[in-house]
Amino acid sequence: MLETIAKGFQSVKNRMQGKTELTDDHLKDVLSDVRRSLLEADVEFHVTKTFLSRVREKALGEIVQVKMRKDGAVYRASPYEHFVKICQDELVALMGPFDAGLKFAAHGPTVILMAGLQGSGKTTTAGKLARYVEKMGKQPMLVAADIYRPAAVDQLKVIGQQLGMPVFHEAGKDPRDICGNALVFARSEKRDVVILDTAGRLAIDEAMMQEVKDIADRTRAHNILFVCDAMIGQDAVATAKAFNEKLAFDGVILTKLDGDARGGAALSIREVTGKPIKFLGMGESLDKLEEFRPEGLASRILGFGDIVGLMKDFEEVVDEKKAEEDAKKMLRGHFDLNDFLEQVKILKQMGSIKDIFEKMPFFGGQLPEGVNIDDKELVKVEAMIKSMTIEERRNPDIIDTKRVRRITRGAGRTEAELRGLLKRFEEMKRVMKQIGEAEGLVEKIPGLGKLARLKRLRQMQMAEAAGDAGGNGEMAAGGGNGAGALAAPKKAWQTRADLKARKNKRKQQKKSRKKSRKR
Repeated sequence: MLETIAKGFQSVKNRMQGKTELTDDHLKDVLSDVRRSLLEADVEFHVTKTFLSRVREKALGEIVQVKMRKDGAVYRASPYEHFVKICQDELVALMGPFDAGLKFAAHGPTVILMAGLQGSGKTTTAGKLARYVEKMGKQPMLVAADIYRPAAVDQLKVIGQQLGMPVFHEAGKDPRDICGNALVFARSEKRDVVILDTAGRLAIDEAMMQEVKDIADRTRAHNILFVCDAMIGQDAVATAKAFNEKLAFDGVILTKLDGDARGGAALSIREVTGKPIKFLGMGESLDKLEEFRPEGLASRILGFGDIVGLMKDFEEVVDEKKAEEDAKKMLRGHFDLNDFLEQVKILKQMGSIKDIFEKMPFFGGQLPEGVNIDDKELVKVEAMIKSMTIEERRNPDIIDTKRVRRITRGAGRTEAELRGLLKRFEEMKRVMKQIGEAEGLVEKIPGLGKLARLKRLRQMQMAEAAGDAGGNGEMAAGGGNGAGALAAPKKAWQTRADLKARKNKRKQQKKSRKKSRKR
């Protein structure tokens, strides 16, 4: 997702390595890289121009603090870190503010009207939105009002069955009447949210717009949401603008953003229409509707991952208390293939493995060059573990050549794949145990119940880079001499005291190992 834009900012990082000043000449080069990546990602031209103008104005006009003191600790920031902070602020301003809220009726059912072109994913998104409001404690109902697209009604009925929700439809009737009668039905069935799946066209036309307007007026829709396919690039922005001029919608749902490496529509729609992006449709699962958080997407673009988004995914499928216990178990080395299988199932529930890795800050918001993660690998792992006996899962050491043949035949995999799995499992178990035994190290690992600490560290890093904490050592961008030691953004929160303590600790451990060998 948004790989084209992210690569543009990555090239900026490489270009600014070793720079101690942020001059006009430096900015011309780095902004040229950013401009190219934005346009290649289908960000609208005027939006790109405005964004770059704001970044340049702030970058040249801001006082850069390279050395700050806070709570007795010294923090250093490079010109690159200041530039990144400016870019993040402007990206958030471009796409934000955060507004995933829906208007709910004080009395009677709340009406949510879904509008958009044919093929934008409107029907599937209606089902995802129904699941989303159900998690809020509501009783939603779906209405099949698209009588023109073949099988549209049947598709919504199938989705309704999967969700366990009623789908209202009246064959042979006008969509306006269907939606009007659906409200009467909803009241009788005590359904407090009615989601209208209206008809789309291949292009905007007067008949379609008039029908949607009539439905909105007749049902007095509380929320009109425009569903837009992010994969159509700049056409998505043009379509959203045209829709908004004819039908004043309340917000946008961007679909298929996970299937597009460009996704420039996400950066353009808010600026062009003035309407907020409320949700992102990610993946095929009916649970995969994410609240659109501009700061999360900006963070991923700039290579910091999205720990908040990752935790939201995690919390939906995991019991926090059990996760804490499992983490402690793993750090003691007391876990087996049954536990490993549970972790695999959790990952599968969370969605695309590639998307999960991209949200992890440890990977800089993107996977290393040439690394490709296939979700099917988890299916293979699950099949091999399920083909083992309970005793083999508890104690993999007993798996000999005879057992390997039996397991691989049952799983439909090769012996090499199984041996590779067992080797990786043992290696992971050994590493986790070493981490658990390291004095004071466990407390520094953001545990499953304490991942907010990681978020605080990143916020601290960005705040310090922005010069939020008062201190000495100021210089104007484009001038001045020493800019201080350059530090990678992910290490900006480390103090000199931290580094010195770790260095001394490593020396002590090295001495201890030498003494052990002599004995």
